[in-house]
Amino acid sequence: MILGRALLLIFLTGVVAGCGTAENQDTQHTVNSGSKVVGTGTANNKLPNDNYLLRDVRDDVFYFVMPDRFNNADPSNDNGALEGGISAGGFDATSNRGFHGGDMQGIEQKLDYLQGMGVTAIWMTPILRNKAVQRDGVAHHGYWIVDFTEIDPHFGSNNDLKSLIAAAHKKGIKVFFDIITNHTADVVKYEECHHANGDFKKENHCLYKSLQQLTEGDDYTPFVPLNEQTVKVPGWLNDPQFYHNQGDTTFKGESSLNGDFNGLDDLDTENPEVLQGMIEIYKNLIKEFKPDGFRIDTVRHVRLPFWQTFSPSIMAYAQEQGIPNFHIFGEVYDPDPAQLSRFTTEGKLPSVLDFGFQQAAADVFYRKHHPQTIDALFAQDDLYTDEDSQADLLMTFLGNHDMGRTGYFIEQGVPNASNEEKLKRSILSHAFMYLSRGIPVVYYGDEQGFTGDGNDVNARQDMFPSLVASDNDNPLLGSNASTADNNFDPLHPIYQALRDLAQLRHQHAALRHGQYESRYFSDDSMMFAFARKLPQGKEYLAVFNTGTETASMKLSGRSEHYEGLVEATRFNLNNDVIKVTVPALSFALYQAK
Repeated sequence: MILGRALLLIFLTGVVAGCGTAENQDTQHTVNSGSKVVGTGTANNKLPNDNYLLRDVRDDVFYFVMPDRFNNADPSNDNGALEGGISAGGFDATSNRGFHGGDMQGIEQKLDYLQGMGVTAIWMTPILRNKAVQRDGVAHHGYWIVDFTEIDPHFGSNNDLKSLIAAAHKKGIKVFFDIITNHTADVVKYEECHHANGDFKKENHCLYKSLQQLTEGDDYTPFVPLNEQTVKVPGWLNDPQFYHNQGDTTFKGESSLNGDFNGLDDLDTENPEVLQGMIEIYKNLIKEFKPDGFRIDTVRHVRLPFWQTFSPSIMAYAQEQGIPNFHIFGEVYDPDPAQLSRFTTEGKLPSVLDFGFQQAAADVFYRKHHPQTIDALFAQDDLYTDEDSQADLLMTFLGNHDMGRTGYFIEQGVPNASNEEKLKRSILSHAFMYLSRGIPVVYYGDEQGFTGDGNDVNARQDMFPSLVASDNDNPLLGSNASTADNNFDPLHPIYQALRDLAQLRHQHAALRHGQYESRYFSDDSMMFAFARKLPQGKEYLAVFNTGTETASMKLSGRSEHYEGLVEATRFNLNNDVIKVTVPALSFALYQAK
């Protein structure tokens, strides 16, 4: 039996070897009672393939990080370009909207911390040069790009990025870029809404004008203020003809494809020149920096034909550049598998972020919904299957920078629960993410029990000591610290649990590549079970108890013997019937022998 110290501590009295009891000694088959404790550090987190270039993406554990909020190694770049210009300013460490100082060097300094947790791939929010301040916002997140050829000065230099990538690769850690094709920074203005200097004439937005209105001559007259006419790189991006120019989106219907996101210049992605221009932009980034893949922002707001050309072109070019397992996944902000799967089948994207998984996990583990919710979701996995995609390539996650943190959802779902219960719910949901199908993505800070006050800027806390008062009063799961402290604690119970879960994935191929099979769901139980199995291999059986009381379940056995990897209170196998007893808010994992 393998049981990590963190998991042992979290499950407290519930997680012990079963065959030491009189009841189990009387059964025909029992689980081995010996306990092997998983150690800390990288020595016990051996990767399935140390060669990052050859490692299948399904063998990876992802860590999603906002560079500005992670670790500040170079305070000299905190305010961006010192010479001024469009990418200067916005630094305010006391505001959750300002730049806080994190940078590429800061991430490089913490690679050992990430490796110790079993992380094998880093996904960063966009790092290219932004318009630092627009309207009343600040581009700490990186999604307001003006220059697609160099890193934003708030985060360092191109050489700093190359240094980070080289250091990560040396440790076997991949680096993924967050890219954008839907829009650029807010530079294009409309004569009907704006003064010559770009300020609004009346209201702080430009009403969306439909394609029908445009055909009737009711359209906008786009222009670029004199002081911003050459700020975008490459130069073709400065020409208003390459944008839709229809005003602000309402995020509904046609406007979700053609409208400006709060003024962000919406690219005319149906234009062949725009398509080829964006392909060349990202080919050049691959050539210069050699990232291991892309996460693509706002995919659902670009029409499918764009992706049908863009994705295969980028994948083929990465192959030419010596990156054989280059991976692309898109953000399709929709929990419906029927909608998500359109982009992996018709749209030719290898993968998308699994918003359906996030919703189902939050419902079951935080909102106390019945586990049948999970069964109903996974029953739709065939929707993703075609010649180059399948459900096990989906990127699974529990929270993010837009919707909110795991800890926040737990606080909302069980506000009156004990701290111990909230911590168990966090670890249990992460265990489900690591052991079920898909590629797990941990949102930075969740491993330190961050909670936050909500979504967007309320879910983007500093890992280094924060000066944001509204963040520093938040409780942290599993810790007496606050975000006012330095939060890179390798002894935090969630960090250690994720380390142990990563080790389980690294050591057992079926937990990464095995077919997912539902094994137990019942209308009258808060327990569920699923199996992972390779062709011609033995099954791995995972059993979860999402209820607040110890519970048992019975299901058919498929082997004469099962080895416990994470043990429940009792495991009995008699006459090909398994009975498993699992403490409240705990899980068990067995390997058939």
